[in-house]
Amino acid sequence: MSTLGSYTFVEETKADLPWAELVTLDLAKFHTPEGRKELASFLIKALREKGFFYVKNFNISQEAVNRQFAIGRRFYELPLEEKEKYVPKGLDDGKFNGYVPAGRRILNPETGLRDRVEVYNIPKFNGSFEHDHPEVIEDNLPEIEAFARSLHSEVLDPLHALLAIALELPEDYFTNIHKYNVKSEDHLRYMKYSKFTPEENESIGNMWGGGHTDLGSFTLLFRQPVAALQIRDPLTHEWRWVKPQDATLTVNACDMLSFLTGGYVQSTVHRVAAPPKDQQHVDRLGLLYFSRPHNDVVLQTVKDSPVLQREGFTQNQFEKSGNPVPTVEEFTFAKQKWQRTKNVARGDPNYRTATILPGFSEQVYA
Repeated sequence: MSTLGSYTFVEETKADLPWAELVTLDLAKFHTPEGRKELASFLIKALREKGFFYVKNFNISQEAVNRQFAIGRRFYELPLEEKEKYVPKGLDDGKFNGYVPAGRRILNPETGLRDRVEVYNIPKFNGSFEHDHPEVIEDNLPEIEAFARSLHSEVLDPLHALLAIALELPEDYFTNIHKYNVKSEDHLRYMKYSKFTPEENESIGNMWGGGHTDLGSFTLLFRQPVAALQIRDPLTHEWRWVKPQDATLTVNACDMLSFLTGGYVQSTVHRVAAPPKDQQHVDRLGLLYFSRPHNDVVLQTVKDSPVLQREGFTQNQFEKSGNPVPTVEEFTFAKQKWQRTKNVARGDPNYRTATILPGFSEQVYA
């Protein structure tokens, strides 16, 4: 095991920001039928009213989390030429496992200032994917695998079970299409936002990444004290900052849950702003996990849910348009290809409203 050193988080901001009022789902209650029923009601309300929520008591130690941040930090300390050896072949066509360098987006067309976002994605450890990593990742791969698997079993499986209960479906309905041993495009991500100067931040409107939705089922985001994540309230459309909460995960709903529920659960709009002034001198390191159903699942509205039938959520965008309903694999790579488009200038309307597949177009989220 590599000597990674301890990981020290940045001190939280002292700025008085308009924080989102998010609820916390306590997975300690998951282990009784009564607790699951309570949590299911809690979850569906959180998903429909905010789209983002916190999770606590998920049976993964803070030490294990800190180790992952330390691994991510060590990876980003590598020279660029070493990291670039792990850029996936086919990046421009939507491939995403491996290293994605910064600078693919033009944030300020007048000055040519580009993004400073780097990504390293690690796919499932279930035999479906090749694993070719730099030494710092390779040396810690058993620990990374254990961590990724524990996120699946300790967080995602319970969330999928609770969603099924909330929709009056068999408890294993969603876990059966999110099994770890079946091929899907889940991945663990180390993500680095390198800092801009205050002048650079001002030149890009203090906005590092525009409003967007994630493409999978749930996204898990580990506590990051550098304030930058903002969410758009689904009911008021106001933007609010997401406050770091000790010993929690931040979770949001994504496109595929919206498709599977006919829009009953909406994919949550979020963006990344420049941090407040007392944190603009540091880089921002993120640790995330992206969950997606099996690649061969067709993204049609669940027909068996009495809740969706009663509430009238029986067709998603593809079904309403009369276009073919894609599989998870088809939608994943179509949207990833759009996301990875090179040299797009911020505000380009052709990009912001592009048709991902017939029946589904992106939107501008002001």
